[in-house]
Amino acid sequence: MTSTTATMGNLPSGLGICTTIPDILYLPELVFGGLVWILVACTLVDPTNPQGWVMFVSVFCFTMTFIWMCMFAFGVHRNSGGWATADFAYHGIAAFFYLSASVALAKVTLDKKSGDLFNYRLDISAVVFSYVATLLYFIHTIFSAFRWKSF
Repeated sequence: MTSTTATMGNLPSGLGICTTIPDILYLPELVFGGLVWILVACTLVDPTNPQGWVMFVSVFCFTMTFIWMCMFAFGVHRNSGGWATADFAYHGIAAFFYLSASVALAKVTLDKKSGDLFNYRLDISAVVFSYVATLLYFIHTIFSAFRWKSF
């Protein structure tokens, strides 16, 4: 006899977040987001407005991703579908924020070509890591959407 019940989604907790997609992406998101934060903080912040947005996005996403990862690790979600929705929404917003910050940082970096070579290289590294972080958050969003739909 075949079962007609649909499979229920499952949110990992404990060390399970290190073995499941998309939760395994928490650590790379933290690493690359932290690198963006450090590299932008090390450079000459000129002009301040786009660089300030990049700093806000990197600090905000680093902090929220760390809190989110801890909440999943400690099992606060209790396998609730609402948490799957919140996971999808948060990572979608983070991907959008990082994309906007990456574009702004790339524009500022292109405008500073004739400046100090050391700061220019730091800015290029920050742009690359910012786009990598954007890609990681986007991939996490896609897999979170698949998991959300399984609830």
